[in-house]
Amino acid sequence: MRLVVLLGPTGVGKTDLCIDVAKALHSSVVSCDSRQIYKEMRIGTAVPSQEQLQAVPHFFIQSRSVFEPCDAWQFEHDAMAKIEELFATGSDDVVMCGGSMMYIDAVCKGIDEAPSIPGELRDELMQRFREEGLEPFRQELKLLDPVFYEQVDLNNTQRVIHAVEVCRVAGVPYSSLRKKSVKKRDFDIVKIGLNRDREELYDRINLRVDQMVDEGLVEEARALFEYRELNALNTVGYRELFDHFAGKIEFDEAIRLIKRNSRHYARKQLTWFKRDEEIHWFHPDEKDAIFNLLGV
Repeated sequence: MRLVVLLGPTGVGKTDLCIDVAKALHSSVVSCDSRQIYKEMRIGTAVPSQEQLQAVPHFFIQSRSVFEPCDAWQFEHDAMAKIEELFATGSDDVVMCGGSMMYIDAVCKGIDEAPSIPGELRDELMQRFREEGLEPFRQELKLLDPVFYEQVDLNNTQRVIHAVEVCRVAGVPYSSLRKKSVKKRDFDIVKIGLNRDREELYDRINLRVDQMVDEGLVEEARALFEYRELNALNTVGYRELFDHFAGKIEFDEAIRLIKRNSRHYARKQLTWFKRDEEIHWFHPDEKDAIFNLLGV
């Protein structure tokens, strides 16, 4: 049994190649995109088209609401159950595709167990967040766990608040519980990374943003504006438009920032992935070489 992981930065061209690989391997596709999982976020997350989704079975595409948050721990549990189910039905290969770094690591390596959080504490902290915003939690995290404070995306509401929850419940820094031990999986894993020359990748990202706007990104974001404090919506393409709707920036500036922040995110993804020596890197056009690697 083999899990084929197709990964790479945003805009690189994973979807089309993933479908070709899945067809060749007679496999379904397990999506590992932390935003395409939300049904209200179609255009801004570049969800595959209906034609692409019908070409091979897909899982974890628009399967949750933004009101049902999903984190890497939950994804590991759900994705592993689905992968094991697919292997149990006779599949020799399962294809997983996406660019969410922690979701990929959650499936391939596992995530350390975190202590369960009492419901009353979670309710208390969420009420505080609604009243005071994220800054008090950043400051508390800086005091309770300065190591994780330097590592975490301080704009990621869910991760910052969860780290504070764990520090309070466990009585120790959250970072001390993250042992990064690799879980043994009962299947082989082949990781295929896709990349392009920087200028080529950035041109594709800029063009894709323009296409999203043409397809209705502004209207999609406007419909979600009142829910903008949800962690799922702390996402490039939405938060810049939220600032525009709030009168903080002009429309043209919002689009410029979406393009810039998308390029920054692509760089962050590549930096993360380049640390993994198990990844075999290809240009998306090198389909024959990828198929040779996979033995098809």
